[in-house]
Amino acid sequence: QVQLAESGGGLVQAGGSLRLSCAASGRAFSSYGMGWFRQAPGKEREFVAASNWNGIYYADSVKGRFTISRDNAKNTVYLQMSRVKPEDTAVYYCAAGQRPYYRSTYYRANEYDFWGQGTQVTVSS
Repeated sequence: QVQLAESGGGLVQAGGSLRLSCAASGRAFSSYGMGWFRQAPGKEREFVAASNWNGIYYADSVKGRFTISRDNAKNTVYLQMSRVKPEDTAVYYCAAGQRPYYRSTYYRANEYDFWGQGTQVTVSS
């Protein structure tokens, strides 16, 4: 079992920056694919970024603005958000899974086994 806890959400002005953190409990963190997803009101949950054995990946909507990183020694994954836009407003979720670590399906929410409770990010214009 892996438990995930996100932090770092809040209110930020458009053009600003925010860093989300996701602390994981449990063993073998380094062998899990880690992903960030988000869900805006009335919309489906969508892929934001992921990290697995083969690299890091981003949704087109955040490429060049967001950066995912992980510190395996601290069992933590981060999402650095820069040049944020009002359309980035959503609840952001951290996810972990072994299938996304090895497969190229890191963008599929149903590939992940464990989810955090989410953290709200609101971008004001």
